[in-house]
Amino acid sequence: MKRLTAVLGRTVEDLPGFEFPQVKPLYLAFARMVRNLEFDVCELALATCLQAVEAGVPITLVPVELVGSGHHRSLTRLPDGPALTPEDLPGKRIGVRSYSQTTGLWVRGILQEEYGIAASDVTWVTTEEPHVAQYREPAYVTRSSAARVADLLRDGEVEAAVLGPRAIGGQGEGLVPVIPGAEAAERAWAERHGFSPINHLLVVRDEVLRAVPDQVRALAEKLGAGWTDELRACLELAARYALEQELLREPIDLEKATRKWT
Repeated sequence: MKRLTAVLGRTVEDLPGFEFPQVKPLYLAFARMVRNLEFDVCELALATCLQAVEAGVPITLVPVELVGSGHHRSLTRLPDGPALTPEDLPGKRIGVRSYSQTTGLWVRGILQEEYGIAASDVTWVTTEEPHVAQYREPAYVTRSSAARVADLLRDGEVEAAVLGPRAIGGQGEGLVPVIPGAEAAERAWAERHGFSPINHLLVVRDEVLRAVPDQVRALAEKLGAGWTDELRACLELAARYALEQELLREPIDLEKATRKWT
């Protein structure tokens, strides 16, 4: 049995035929996967997956939700800074690690859906490039030389910052949500849509899936793979948000992206 490389943010035990190289932080593996197909199987951010599908990268999305979270709390501000509400954001600058970061996708979707604020109403200040090399950012995205998103906020380069749950507990320590009643708003969003936002899924190289499908399925089953109405609805909404935000240039065929995994 050929040993496959699988990069995951969690440990999988008692599964022969796989090597699990560690990449820390995990998101550094994403560009290596979609640019160089460096791994056989890889955890991948949802927005990166959508862009990779559009770019024709030969990978298949596997129905495994690996990371997910509500994101009303992910839009943050300084606790002692000027008063700031979502309605104040048009014309402002918001920091985000990369414009194509999935947390940013969900935050912008929330701003559009609940406050009528389009992605183009804001200048998005980034610290990193997109994972998918073929993608070109819209004109309302700019790059900073700052090392971290929280530094943009603390140095006064932006009025608000997008930070995922782990970053809020790290570099974003002490920051507070811009959206009032963020936790309750997350619950209401999930109830309205019937699911919570997904950030990371699993992908496999097409060549590997064709060659050893049973081996790949063994890993997927270990991780709880399975299509659900909630997962499909989440992908459809994320793809719509991505198109509205110019993360995608054209609508993508989600069935084509997933039909190799039945």
